[in-house]
Amino acid sequence: MSLPDRAIEIAAARRILAAQFEKAGIDTAALDARLLIGHALSLDHTGLASAAKRLLTPAERETISALAARRVAGEPVARIVGVKEFWGLPLTLSAATLVPRPDTETVVEAALAIVEPARRNEPLRIADLGTGTGAILFALLHEWPQATGLGIDIDPQAVETARANAALLGMEARSEFRVADFNEDLTERFDLVVSNPPYIPTRDIADLAREVRDHDPRRALDGGADGLHAYRVIARRAPYLLKPDAFLIVEIGIGQAADVEAIFNAADGLEVVAVKPDLSGIPRAVSVRHRGRKTA
Repeated sequence: MSLPDRAIEIAAARRILAAQFEKAGIDTAALDARLLIGHALSLDHTGLASAAKRLLTPAERETISALAARRVAGEPVARIVGVKEFWGLPLTLSAATLVPRPDTETVVEAALAIVEPARRNEPLRIADLGTGTGAILFALLHEWPQATGLGIDIDPQAVETARANAALLGMEARSEFRVADFNEDLTERFDLVVSNPPYIPTRDIADLAREVRDHDPRRALDGGADGLHAYRVIARRAPYLLKPDAFLIVEIGIGQAADVEAIFNAADGLEVVAVKPDLSGIPRAVSVRHRGRKTA
């Protein structure tokens, strides 16, 4: 995929790329063309419109063609440009992080719904398990100006990416990040724990869309044989992480609601109190309350 080897206006380049992407079966062809050309030229949507008649230089045509080839080969636009917006916040990506998805915003919405409005100006403490880019944590810190948070991730590169995003968003003073797994013996107790854990059954990974299968880190996708391994670990740890009457909210995959509810309802002192669907009506966020441990 490439642009013609001749003088061409920016607007024409967008049309050509969009047509090539559509022919390649890309659903968001026009949007992807705009984003990639804007990235190549360092122009936002308004800038592209005002410069629509400008001729591209040979070097610009070459750069755009190279980006287009990566997109047609299945690389997501967010990975090509290195940034993805989540909850209105720009987040940088790395090879160790998932691309934040709109479905995950359901976890943020569930947290906003379950924490009483009167408490939102309190200094709440939040833990984000498997933080990746820090997307969920930063969204909540954005909404709750007095809150602070801890994000953990097993991958050091992911932790460095989250720290970079904290600096980008001006949230360094309100967030910290550590390399740790879900079994880490954290001594602090939190007002809210959130997580988008790995939940794809191992056997299903080969059938994922190539944008996910070939570009997202497998460690952040693979939930074990039945996709539920991480939930079992979190259910064991949650009673030690949550304050009394505090909440845990986890993202789940398609068809996992009943199994995940059963895992948390069977855990010591935990009770599922809500399951929130995403915009497609699919159960996506499970909210769990800590009622206090029954055993020592």
